[in-house]
Amino acid sequence: MHRKWEYAARSGGKNEKYSGGNDLDSVGWYDSNSGSKTHPVGQKQPNGLGIYDMTGNVWEWVQDWYDENYYKNSPKNNPKGPDSGQYRVLRGGSWDSGPQNLRASNRFRGVPAERNNFNGFRLSLSFSRQ
Repeated sequence: MHRKWEYAARSGGKNEKYSGGNDLDSVGWYDSNSGSKTHPVGQKQPNGLGIYDMTGNVWEWVQDWYDENYYKNSPKNNPKGPDSGQYRVLRGGSWDSGPQNLRASNRFRGVPAERNNFNGFRLSLSFSRQ
């Protein structure tokens, strides 16, 4: 699921530093512009797929278990992370993150039972074509 999130964040696979481009202030809320709070979705520019707020605002939980060496040990196509673990993966950064943590390639870890005001999740619909 890492790669699917990253593919969506990079506007369908483009070489973008942040979701929606390389200009952080136009696409995300972070420590320098957020006023230390979350913001309603859609106030920044969407990425190339029309998806808002994949950069900053709140860290997004993804399905995968965290593996520190994920990119080193996974195949490029259809990677599979660990089947279990202590931590789940968070992506995208939040309103209290610095620019380095908002890169589309950045992964962070969190304990699933932990609750705070800078982690969230995104609902998405998946379908198969028949």
